[in-house]
Amino acid sequence: MGTTPDHAPPEGRARELERALARHAERFVELFGGARPRTFFSPGRVNLMGAHLDYNGGPVAPMAIDRGTYFAVRARSDRRVRLASNSEPGVLETSLDRLPAVRTARWFDYPLGVLRQLAAQGRASAGLDLYFGGDLPVGAGLSSSASICVGSAFVFDAVWGLGLQARERVALALVAEREFVGVRCGIMDPYAVGLARPGHILWLDCKDEQFEHLPLDHQRHCVAVADTLVRRELAQSAFNQRVAEAAEAFERLRPYAPQARVLRDIPAQVLAAHERELAPELARRARHVVEEVERTFDARAALLAGDERRFGAQMFAAHRSLRELYEVSAPELDCLVDAAQLERAVCGARLTGAGFGGCVVMLLERDGAEAALESVAQRFDERFGRRPAVQIFGPDAGPREL
Repeated sequence: MGTTPDHAPPEGRARELERALARHAERFVELFGGARPRTFFSPGRVNLMGAHLDYNGGPVAPMAIDRGTYFAVRARSDRRVRLASNSEPGVLETSLDRLPAVRTARWFDYPLGVLRQLAAQGRASAGLDLYFGGDLPVGAGLSSSASICVGSAFVFDAVWGLGLQARERVALALVAEREFVGVRCGIMDPYAVGLARPGHILWLDCKDEQFEHLPLDHQRHCVAVADTLVRRELAQSAFNQRVAEAAEAFERLRPYAPQARVLRDIPAQVLAAHERELAPELARRARHVVEEVERTFDARAALLAGDERRFGAQMFAAHRSLRELYEVSAPELDCLVDAAQLERAVCGARLTGAGFGGCVVMLLERDGAEAALESVAQRFDERFGRRPAVQIFGPDAGPREL
């Protein structure tokens, strides 16, 4: 990432991607020898609305972005499997008949989690060599893990000619991350990657997995991400704590709303009547979820009406709730959002991902976007003595072979 706004037009980004995949393929040949491999791309995602709602059964509004994971792969005539990543040294060598039964705590775990399922189902028909990695900042909240897992499912599907549907690949990615890698993730990230549509934001109801694609006018508006460069060393334990707190709040409120299946279902009036019966931190978590559901539905209506300003106002409101009620923000994140709110070209901004560091996502009018982002970066620099990494992201079409 650069330290000033980076924006390549769509045709420029397509050429960048082609060049990056060509370099990736060259590195594959250096590692494994032989003929040129097949190459694939899988995007990351940024979530604009529905903060911490996916594991609470609420609605979310993510967008696949034109940065992600590169894959170079070549099928083998035997059962041997070799995996390598540009994020760490070494090659994992194994066999379809003897895949590791426990995670390695390395990047190999993500494709391995998908590979183990397909091998167990008898769908892995031959070995392969795979080299993966990309240009998503790790730990920034842009879902590098779902990019790898969904991308791996897409690659294996293509190499072995399995004919999987998009939602089947999403399901493989979810199981890989939850049961093999060991992350208690919701369904949003793999859905956002696997069901992406160019020029659209995905609307996903995480309770019943219903989805639709909402149009965003990318001629008039753009999405930018400002990275605080604060990495979330403690984010996983804090994230799991929020998951547990939300679950406990639901169990305590459930007797007053017998039809509720998830915290998202608790009516606002039920929460208002019984909030004082909860521990203060549980009450704050529940209030964020209940109010964020209302905000996210209003944001959806705004987008369908072509009112990006109203959508952005809900992004700002979501960040205030994340800071005060869900308590997952950080001074660096707050500084970026406060600075963004001073800029006329910024429609809305909030932290994205789990929080505790990482990135802020902004929805901007294209006219004036780069000047606004420069001003935001300058204010951050004045306070923290360094510039955030800022990029304008385009929407992406989802996993594909290139």
